Amino acid sequence: MKYLLGIYGDEKVWDTFPPEQQGKEFAKYNEYSQWLRDQGLYVGGDALAGTDQATTVQAHDGKTTTTDGPFAETKEQLGGYYVIEADNLDRAIEAAARCPGAAYGSIEVRPIVDM
Repeated sequence: MKYLLGIYGDEKVWDTFPPEQQGKEFAKYNEYSQWLRDQGLYVGGDALAGTDQATTVQAHDGKTTTTDGPFAETKEQLGGYYVIEADNLDRAIEAAARCPGAAYGSIEVRPIVDM
């Protein structure tokens, strides 16, 4: 089964990291991505641009409206994701727990519905 690992954290914290620490964090994600590949779990994944570049779209009663940023004010924002293929939820949770973002944010594990 495929699972989405949504990486949530406070994006403002990233801006407080000096360049050296940002580089170390990127290295952790590169190592994690390689671990997923080595385990045969990796399907895909990417970092997302900040919420300052997001647009929320609604189409109600035939009228499309847009607003800047995420729909709801939250402390943690979706900053990236991985798509993995795992035999079961326990294996997906094991993979999520190894994600560097789990150390300072949270990882949402959600099954992907095969349509």
